[in-house]
Parts: sequence; C-alpha cells; structure tokens
Amino acid sequence: MVLVKLRAPLRDLAGGQSELQIEGATLEEVIEGLERTYPKLVGWVRDEQGEVRQHVNLFLNGDKATLAAAVSPGDRVHVLPSISGGAVQTAVMPQTSTLSEDGELAELLVGTRKGLFVLQGARGGPMKEVARKFSGTEVEFAIKDPRSGTYFASVTHGQYGPRIYHAQDPSGEWEQCSGPVFPEDAGAAVSRIWVVRPGEEEGVLWAGVAPAALFKSEDGGVSWSLNRPLWDDPSRPNWQPGAGGLCLHSICTWPGQPARMAIGISAAGVWLSEDGGETWRRGNKGLVPRYVPEESRDESTALCVHNMHRAPLQPDRIYMQFHGGVYRSDDAGESWVDIGSEGGLPSDFGFPLVTDPGDPNRAFVIPLNGDFDRVTPDATVRVFETRDLGATWNALGDGLPENAYLTVLRQAFCQDGGRPLGLYFGATSGEVFGSADGGATWATVAEHLPPVLAVRSSS
Repeated sequence: MVLVKLRAPLRDLAGGQSELQIEGATLEEVIEGLERTYPKLVGWVRDEQGEVRQHVNLFLNGDKATLAAAVSPGDRVHVLPSISGGAVQTAVMPQTSTLSEDGELAELLVGTRKGLFVLQGARGGPMKEVARKFSGTEVEFAIKDPRSGTYFASVTHGQYGPRIYHAQDPSGEWEQCSGPVFPEDAGAAVSRIWVVRPGEEEGVLWAGVAPAALFKSEDGGVSWSLNRPLWDDPSRPNWQPGAGGLCLHSICTWPGQPARMAIGISAAGVWLSEDGGETWRRGNKGLVPRYVPEESRDESTALCVHNMHRAPLQPDRIYMQFHGGVYRSDDAGESWVDIGSEGGLPSDFGFPLVTDPGDPNRAFVIPLNGDFDRVTPDATVRVFETRDLGATWNALGDGLPENAYLTVLRQAFCQDGGRPLGLYFGATSGEVFGSADGGATWATVAEHLPPVLAVRSSS
C-alpha cells in the first residue's frame, strides 16, 4: 500500500479524507486506483488523455515525479496544485432567503473570474448578493433551465480543468456532472466550457466547449456525450482559433424542431444541422472577414463569429456579432446580410448581443472600439438598439457611465424575457448594469465584483 495525501478540493471529493492507502506499482496505477475508489476524482488529476493536468504536481517521497515512477509499499505520494492555479469551494451557506414570487423581482447569475455571484432585487434596480459560489475560480457561464428549474454552472478550476455543476437552489450545494469530457480516441481534452443551452426535447441540453466541440446531454445534464460528426469533420485540421481560442460559444435551437440547430465557432464560422447533429454543413454566405487579405476572403474559412442568437418568434431569423461586422440571416443561417456598417453604430466590432424574444425585428449590441482596443467607443458606455432589422441603430445610455473605458465580454449581456424587456450586462471592471424598460434607462445593480465573464437572468 502507498500513502496518498490530498488537499482540498481533492480531499472533499474523496469523502473528506486527506490520507488514503492505495495499491499500485507505479504512480499511474496509484492514481487509477484512487479514481476507481473515488469516481468523483476522475478528470481532476488527469485529463481525458490520461495526462497529469498542467497545473497539478505529483510528489513521491518529497520529490516531484511522473506517472511512470515506480512505487513501493510505504511510499508517500502527495497530489498538489501548482502555485499558478486556484481553489474551489462549492458548499458555502446562503446569506439570505429565496427569491420573492411577486413577479417584480429579478435573479441574476453572474459568472466572474473569482466565482459565481447570485444577485436578487428589483428588476433594473440595485440588487443584493445572496450567495457566492466556487470562490477563487473562474465561472465562465451559469444558467437556469426554465423547464426543470435546475441551475447549471461552467466552472474552470485553475489546476484541475473545467466542470459543469448543477443545483436546484443556487445558494445551496452544487453537484458535479459527469462530463463533458472527450473520449480517449478523440485525442483532446476540454479546456473551457463556453455555454450550456437547454434543448427542445425534455431532458436535452447542449454544451459548447474549447477546443471547438459540441456535447449533448439527454438526462438533464447529469452526463454528456461528444457530437462525433462535428468533431470528425474533415475540415477540422484547417480550423483556426480566434484570440480566445478555438471555441464553440453559440448554440441556436428551433422551437418545435429539435433536429434543427445552428452553432457559431471562433474562428470556423457557422455550422447548420437539420438531423440532430448527425450531419453538418457551413452557413457562411455573405460573411466578410475583413481581417483576411481581400484577395483571400472568398475562400477563407477563418470566420470569427463572436456571438449568435435566434429570434424566437421568427425562428429563421438569426442575429450575429462578427469580428468586425453585425449581421442578420433570414433563412436560418444559410446566408447573411450586413446590418452594422451603416445605420449609426460607432463601431461594428464587439462581442455581446441580445435579441428581443417578443419582437423579431429588435436586437441589441454593445460595441467596442475594435480588436486593437477592446473598450467602449468614445469612453462612453452605450447599448445600441435596432427596431427595424438593423437598418438603424439608436444609442441607449441614460444612467450608464461616461468617461469610462469598459470591456463587456461575449456572455456578459442578457435579457429577462419580461415586458417591457429587462436587460442586464456586466463589465470586466466589476460593475453590473440593468434596465427594466428595454434599455431606455439604466441603473448600476451591482459593483465592485471581480471581472465579469457572464450574466444570465433566471427568468
């Protein structure tokens, strides 16, 4: 037997035990035995390819060692994080009670570089932090599935990689899901989980990850499987990453048509399926990659989609924020028209995008200067709205800061589905802003948070 010593959070995943006796002739066999005994540890020390995670260190009798190192009875093995990563905390007690049911209160799930913040308060007004979860770790995305009431959070533990967690009460205890992880023959490991999206069928959810791949759950998010047709597409070796990596961040489904789907990948463009992901084809006609030399644009597949959302009342209409360009499709993503170069936008570069679920002619963007300077133009924070399919754009800034250089990331802008529409967005400077009147007026609903990665309403 070899003595294995664990620290939190691995200790917590091993039933609270910090010292364990495990059999094995090599460190690899010891780690395999540890994972068999405590399945929750699978994927924490080693990734999908069986390699020790980049920010995890194994020490044998005080010396750093590899998986191939031989061990003997009585040896001591320490599994330790490197100094470059963070920790995880998943069971902090809630600070206050649950959300009121008077219909005028809101609940926001705010993912930050230092945990998940659950905010509650009046729609569009100041909100109170009622819980903080996963402190010290990056929460890339969090959402509530309106069908089941289950909350999901994508969490990247610095040393131990990304996980999806689920909970019935965001202020209570979160449970780790099984996956998403690549099968061994895929030759890859999940580095980030960008988005979790409820599907159209009961119990179905979708997740988009980096390196660009699509995962599906058919049991309410408990377990996940890789969509092989997209992963095995022959063109994949030619896909190029954007500045944020090769990521699948946008998933559009169709109401009443669970087999239809459109996804956006940075920087491999739009992909469409009409058979539940069994086959895929590109939908990039009309997109112009201005960052590519003009003579190469027609043939380029390096199409950097930044965000993409469907208009629910007119399902074949999709709005897109591109890497230089705002676009609209009226044929379910087959072709695209430029709606950002004219009409009043100070810049057609940006990441955030929202569509109005009650008006297919209406959408919102938050422009940034460009890839050379990703802050709000003219040092003025404004949301831009179109009510006429992008023919014109109007600035909405009453209550938003001036003389401010803010950066708003891809998933940090959302709507709450209310009438009038509620809008919320967060900045990397730690503020969250909200409007309960469709953007006509704004208020600071939270401030002094860590850099905001994602904002979603629980409505």
